[in-house]
Order: sequence, then C-alpha cells, then structure tokens
Amino acid sequence: MAVQKLPLAKALNESLRKALETDPKVVVMGLDVGKLGGVFRITDGLQKDFGEDRVVDTPLAESGIVGTAIGLALRGYRPVVEIQFDGFVFPAYDQIVTQLAKMRARSLGTVKMPVVIRIPYGGGIGAVEHHSESPESLFAHVAGLKVVTPANSSDAYWMLQQAIQSDDPVIFFEPKRRYWDKGELDTEAIPGELHKARVAREGTDLTLVAYGPMVKTCLEAAAAAAEEGKSVEVVDLRSISPLDFDTIQTSVEKTGRLVVVHEAPVFFGSGAEIAARITERCFYHLEAPVLRVGGYHAPYPPARLEEEYLPGLDRVLDAVDRSLAY
Repeated sequence: MAVQKLPLAKALNESLRKALETDPKVVVMGLDVGKLGGVFRITDGLQKDFGEDRVVDTPLAESGIVGTAIGLALRGYRPVVEIQFDGFVFPAYDQIVTQLAKMRARSLGTVKMPVVIRIPYGGGIGAVEHHSESPESLFAHVAGLKVVTPANSSDAYWMLQQAIQSDDPVIFFEPKRRYWDKGELDTEAIPGELHKARVAREGTDLTLVAYGPMVKTCLEAAAAAAEEGKSVEVVDLRSISPLDFDTIQTSVEKTGRLVVVHEAPVFFGSGAEIAARITERCFYHLEAPVLRVGGYHAPYPPARLEEEYLPGLDRVLDAVDRSLAY
C-alpha cells in the first residue's frame, strides 16, 4: 500500500531503509545508530537488516564522525551521519564549516560531497541542557551547505531521499518534538523540489512563515484566527538555505502582512534575513512592518521553563493582532 499514516520518526526510518536498499554506497553512521537504533529509534532495525558495515555504531566523537564521512564521500560513498542531539554538533562544527562546506568550491566543482548530517533539533520534549538547541542559522550562514527541515511525515520521507541523492552536503534538521506526530505518506508520489516552500494553508489577510516544529503551531494559530474572522496564510519554508523567497513574496503581495516564526532566538535568526529581503522586495505591498516571533536571546532554560521560552500559540496570535492593527 503506497499511502500510509505514519509518525514523522517512522517516515524517516522508512526513508533511510529505502536509501540503503537502493544504493549500496549509502552508509548510515553515528552514536548508537546500530544496535540501539538511535535515541529516537530513527535507525531502528537497520543494522540488523543491512549489517554493521552499512549501519555503523561510532565512538562518541562528532568531529571524527564527520571527518570520516568526508573521507567516505571522497571515495564515492554517500554517508548519512546522525548527530544524537542538536547541542552535540559543535565539536564537529570545524569539520563541517572549514572542510565539508568548502570541498566543492575548493576543487572548482570536481569533488562531490554527498554527505547528509541529520540533527534532531528544537525543544518541547523536557530534555536537559544541550539537548534543545536550534542552531540552524549558524549553518545557513555558511556558503556551501544546504539546510533543510521537514514539518510532516511526507516531507520527512521525501526530503531525506532527496538530501541523500544530492551531491552537495545537506544539514538535515529534524523537529524532535514532532517525531511522534502522524501524517500521510505516499511512497509512490512524485516529490516536489527539495528547496521549494509550500503554502500549507491559504489566506488573504496576513502571511505566517515558519519551518520545522513551528509549522504546526502556525497552522493552529491560523485556525484560531479564522474563528475571529481573520484569514491567515501559512507558508512552510521546508528549506532554509537556499531559501525560496519567491513563494514568500507571492504570498505577501497578496496579504500585505508578514509574521516570521521560529523556535531559534529572534536576534540574528533566520527570520531577520527573511524580514530584510521581503521588505526590499515587497516594500510597496506591505501594510505593516514584518514582525518576528521566536526564542529569547538567552541560553535555553531548564525543562520546566521551556514553555515560557518557546513561541507558542498566544505569542503567534499576539503578533498577528499587532500586524493587523497597523
């Protein structure tokens, strides 16, 4: 049966299974990805079915894991690296930024770097320190990296397939608080473009732009606003770098208002680039300044305070009201 209803986590598992079946050069590697099946069970059962040479349990050494993946890519493999939690990626940041991102440019395009780095990111699961970060803008700022994030099961499956097939390195952010949300997946559908945004809900009064874990929150906000007679359009970015400004521009030219929502801190966040670019592109269409909703410019708090830190329904609706009040 092609169409199934699966949790986002299971869709990722199915996508990795499909990639391993299709291409013998695909290798999955990371801490506890084999026998344990990953902390979130994204790689569950894969080592049993494909062997320890294809699904590799690595030491706890993120820099070494990514460095090894670069070497494998140079030899023609397509490594898929799992970083166990978002905050653990930073020991590998040097390898990613100074080596992985620059190999193709350094070789004038002759060297391919088909490396996917999967990173569970964001909060909302009551985790301890270093387990709830949203570092996407740090990677989006680096030329040579593609940065994407799915918001539903269908995108999780298809976007991971496309990331693995890419000859450029892809940072694949997985919204861990949405791992258990179920959605429809058609494994025989023709996927859309990897870096194309989608309109998740049509509207006429205001545009909400979000990605990853905040898409669901924005859809809930749009539904709540509709009860008050406000028509809110929701755009799911899907890709953070490259960024589909054309889809956002088309929406804003229709609605005249834009609110950008993400879990990461607002200060120097991806929403700032979107706000600046759309202000340039849509200056004469805007009926209000572009507003941003996100985390605070502070270290991620202890779990019992994270609901105060994370942008929720009320903060999104407050921004909607402020924009419509202009």
